[in-house]
Amino acid sequence: MKPSAREANGYFAKPDAGKTGLLIYGPDAMRIALKRQQVIAALIGPAGEEEMRLTRIPAADLRKDPAALIDAMKAQSFFPGPRVAFVEDAGDGLAKTITSALEDWRPGDAQVVVTAGQLNARSALRKLFESHNNAFAVGIYDDPPSRAEIEAELARAKITMPDRDVMDDLTALSKDLDPGDFRQTLEKLALYKLNDPAALSSEDIANCAPTSTEAGLDDVINIVAEARSGEIGPIMRKLQAQGVQPVALCIATLRHFKTLYAAASDPGGAAQGIGKLRPPVFGPRRDRMLRQAQGWGIFNLEAALGLLVETDLKLRSASQHAPAMALVERCLIRLAMMARR
Repeated sequence: MKPSAREANGYFAKPDAGKTGLLIYGPDAMRIALKRQQVIAALIGPAGEEEMRLTRIPAADLRKDPAALIDAMKAQSFFPGPRVAFVEDAGDGLAKTITSALEDWRPGDAQVVVTAGQLNARSALRKLFESHNNAFAVGIYDDPPSRAEIEAELARAKITMPDRDVMDDLTALSKDLDPGDFRQTLEKLALYKLNDPAALSSEDIANCAPTSTEAGLDDVINIVAEARSGEIGPIMRKLQAQGVQPVALCIATLRHFKTLYAAASDPGGAAQGIGKLRPPVFGPRRDRMLRQAQGWGIFNLEAALGLLVETDLKLRSASQHAPAMALVERCLIRLAMMARR
């Protein structure tokens, strides 16, 4: 079965011990690990691992011993309670082995939890869980956490639900931080507010938030491609503080716009062009790039590529004396303004 995002979040918080198994896959190992920890902890409880109700099986070990999963699934603990057989970093090469285990599963056996990296729609492992009538397959992508997920993290950190303005600040912070860093920040806030009867404030968040947050090249490129020119300055300062080179930023932006141009110029339309990209693009990132390609159109993308090539040549010119990062920032602002036309 393939649950919706809302259903998946609900299942991670309150999983059903009577289900056969769960596959969690996606490109971000940190997000996968956090969801896996959450669902396993909810299944077996805080003492489950100590009571030997959790069996970890690395994918490499399962390849050497295909019977290990069925053995772990059938094994009984000395302690009562739900059990989990956890397969880490699986791939399509283990699909047959895991299929045999799921077919052999009976009520009372350990629930099978499998994590994997990015899996496309044709993945045998993904199809196995999606087509199973008592198992789930959930894709975890690089989207910012939803309000429901933030509220769940607040509850986990034992922080009283804040006012709307403070919640907006937390939402903005969650978009800047990695999931693990955001969870640590909330735990820090919980300690900071221990025995403090006053409600959580924006000042409290500022005192506990990291002094600087990482910004990726993809962040600024998407800001430019979506014509959000007002956000370029702040994120450029973050990139500069992180030591990102202007030439690297220009090249990454040029590569992204070449990809958009290839999609937009496809005879079958941008949607068909996105489908032909190699390496392929999946999930929300695919939908985002499709919207960008359709929004820009071929002629604007041609002009954008010309501006980027011109800026790249200026950066490499021996006669160029202007600050390189300022030159790139001006180029990106011009691109964002171009997208609004």
